[in-house]
Amino acid sequence: MTLSTTLGRAVFGLLATLAYLAPAQAQSDEPGCRPEMASLRLPIQHAALAKDEVRLTFVGHATFLIETPGGVKAATDYNDYIRPRETPDIATMNKAHSTHNSRNPDPAIKQVLPGWDPAGKGAAKHDVTLGDMRVRNVPTNIRSYSGSTDFDGNSMFVFEIGDLCIAHLGHLHHPLEPGHLRALGRVDVVLFPVDGSYTLDQEGMIEVLKSVQAKVMIPMHFFGGSSLSRFLARSQDLWPVERRAEAEITISKAMLPPKPTIIVLPGN
Repeated sequence: MTLSTTLGRAVFGLLATLAYLAPAQAQSDEPGCRPEMASLRLPIQHAALAKDEVRLTFVGHATFLIETPGGVKAATDYNDYIRPRETPDIATMNKAHSTHNSRNPDPAIKQVLPGWDPAGKGAAKHDVTLGDMRVRNVPTNIRSYSGSTDFDGNSMFVFEIGDLCIAHLGHLHHPLEPGHLRALGRVDVVLFPVDGSYTLDQEGMIEVLKSVQAKVMIPMHFFGGSSLSRFLARSQDLWPVERRAEAEITISKAMLPPKPTIIVLPGN
């Protein structure tokens, strides 16, 4: 074997070793490939929203994260069990159960809006604007634990971003009257409970949706999927249904379907 052959094989071996190691070194620099990074809850990177778009994520139960083009974030029915990964700027709450409100809201939240008057002096009154988001409430009645009615004891919340209006019906217990509908105004997207027992029965909720006339209807507050399946079976002749694979959806006025549509986001 000549010296040149020996050197050639040595160089080839060295290059092969470097080629093998290079990808491994590159991968180790990627946060997602390092096990020690898994517990750090790194913020999820999203594409920037256009000026007329809103990002809506179903966190679970009755909690949605609503994000604006200006970076304002609101969480509905903010509670101590199911929370968005990112701290919202605005948190709305409902007093029906502990899974709809928080006794210890994150102090970094700029606006905490309970749907009831904590002083017990009447209806809650909220109308706040933060950046490019306006949030206001529409009082509703709620059943008390004794079975009586707590008049104006809870709220629906309306989120206005640009020319898009999103209504979160909360823990709605009764049909909507003309006064409620006038206070809601035009609704483009409605987030509504479908359990049919803790909240309004499913037939009643269908009547509510007919009266609200939103182009996008997103169900929430369902348990294990059976109540959702029952609701979809009841409403299948009224509205088309789209099932999405992801829990988040980007919406704008131009993206609204031509006729009212139920959009199901994964979760419960």
